[in-house]
Amino acid sequence: LDMVVEHIPNPREAQKYRVPRLWRGDLNSEIGKAMLECDPDGPTVVAVSKITVDPHAGQVATGRVFSGTVVEGEEVYLLNARDGGKILQVGLYMGPYREKIDQVSAGNIVAMLGLDKARAGETVVDIRYKDQMVPFEHLVYVAEPVVTIAIEPKRSSDLPKLVDALRKLAIEDPTLKVYINQETGEYLISGVGTLHLEIMLWDLKQRTGLEVVTSPPIVRYRETARDRGEVFEGKSPNKHNKLYLYVEPLNEETIKLMQEGKVYADQDWRERASILREYAGWDADEARNIWDMDENFNIFVNRTSGVQYLREVKDTIVQGFRWTMEAGPLAQEPVRGVKVVLVDAVLHEDPAHRGPAQIMPATKNSIMASILSAKPTLLEPILKVDVKVPPAHLSGVLTVLNRHRGKIISMEEKGLIMRVLAELPVAESFNIADELREATQGRAFFAYEFLKWAPVPAAQLEQLVLSIRERKGLPKKLPRIEDFVSL
Repeated sequence: LDMVVEHIPNPREAQKYRVPRLWRGDLNSEIGKAMLECDPDGPTVVAVSKITVDPHAGQVATGRVFSGTVVEGEEVYLLNARDGGKILQVGLYMGPYREKIDQVSAGNIVAMLGLDKARAGETVVDIRYKDQMVPFEHLVYVAEPVVTIAIEPKRSSDLPKLVDALRKLAIEDPTLKVYINQETGEYLISGVGTLHLEIMLWDLKQRTGLEVVTSPPIVRYRETARDRGEVFEGKSPNKHNKLYLYVEPLNEETIKLMQEGKVYADQDWRERASILREYAGWDADEARNIWDMDENFNIFVNRTSGVQYLREVKDTIVQGFRWTMEAGPLAQEPVRGVKVVLVDAVLHEDPAHRGPAQIMPATKNSIMASILSAKPTLLEPILKVDVKVPPAHLSGVLTVLNRHRGKIISMEEKGLIMRVLAELPVAESFNIADELREATQGRAFFAYEFLKWAPVPAAQLEQLVLSIRERKGLPKKLPRIEDFVSL
């Protein structure tokens, strides 16, 4: 405790340099000054960093109070959820335990009950200041969910209980994704790796006592374009609407800005355009006319001019874009790192003939065809592996890594230990722990973390696409442009 007191700065000092890094609002405003001074009498501002689900109390939102004093019964506004709420109970943590108190002032960590729509990364503010407050920077997670299992209860009667427990786990852990395969009805869970999923299953068992059956883990790939695609005409089913779109890959600078949360969908368009022009080399017109960005780092840009009725179908086109990006043409894997550009459109004058059932398929077909013309490929998740092993067993480590398509980054000797850094595809990592132990007689210590997405080797691409399509019940043949548009 003495070390904490001596070395960790108190909030009054820390917030003077933390706030400018975490918050992009006006530091000279009333809210800005209150946060810089850690003022307990200022407007209430809380940055939520963690959500837990208490079996008795319900959802608990935990975060730092940057300004003001959080009191029971206070009316607040959630900026990301765009919804109001009332704090039903206020608590302070004493070690792992939550103690109920009347109020928590600026500089402390608060536990709040009643904010059921809050998620990690939420900005909570006094409801009177909802129009003046700017959200804190988005939370950025180093890892992405890339390994998936299917899960079902042993007894079908336990399904509602399992679904509820999975929903709560996904709220608590933002790197865990839970969704339903609409075709098979399976419940799928995606995690950072097999260990992450094993811990989740253990936690599920501890909380619910349910007996579950899981499938072997499979890797979630991403689809992308390597070149600029052709412009294709997407026709609505009633043939009254036509959309002309093309795709091209986003540059690494743009993807990095999105990963770091420096550009995002709800951002002020002027600020976003300025950042993209300065740091990613974007054309000014394109940067100003971004319609949408999705969670897989794809961007939709409108380059049309003077198209009648386009404003009225904008939201529908964006919905079609997001729907398409969830499952690409090669193997219905999510699309990543692609810019979709709308260059022209012909829309029917009667709103009844340009509803979602007409516009969304036209959007999808045009995008799918353009991706297939843009040298499409699959991206596979790559791990960074760090192995420490005695020199006598180094050859065993190298043999195992080479057998699993590992790529050695560096090797260095540190005293009596060799340290090996390597890149390893997630698809090759499932049994590597046992093989490393066997090859080194248990003398190797290793750790791994998500590193990047990389194109699948060209020699394996076709076979991998066909195997994924077969597993998903799709026709076992490569898709063609004619499957989506008329040539």
